[in-house]
Amino acid sequence: MDTYERIGSALGALQNVPPTQRPILNLAYVGDTVYDLYVRTLLLCKSEAGAHELHLAAAKMVCAAGQARAFRRIEQLLTEEEAAIFHRGRNSHSASVPKNSSVADYRIATGLESLIGWLYLSGRDERLDELMGTALHES
Repeated sequence: MDTYERIGSALGALQNVPPTQRPILNLAYVGDTVYDLYVRTLLLCKSEAGAHELHLAAAKMVCAAGQARAFRRIEQLLTEEEAAIFHRGRNSHSASVPKNSSVADYRIATGLESLIGWLYLSGRDERLDELMGTALHES
């Protein structure tokens, strides 16, 4: 079994439990990685920079403030169900807040990551692409 088959098999197993029944911070955990992958892919497509410069650019986009800016670009596009997932994530209580971000930005970022994780684990790839395209459009 190759890597893609193993990932597909794992995703199939994950889909046995609806994402809405998973702990919200688990959705944010997955969403953080998916968001990072979208950002890094976008930067690779837009730039001929080296790895270090790409890393610095990505860090500005994936930080809490960058994610809060991205969320504001898609906020009005969310369905009721998507907004509810975002609010669950935003209102969750995480153990700490990074010292270089505001509490408000960190909470918005957690909400966005929760939404992205939920979309990804729900298999709503087209909607995920649509929202991420808009969220990262001005980046």
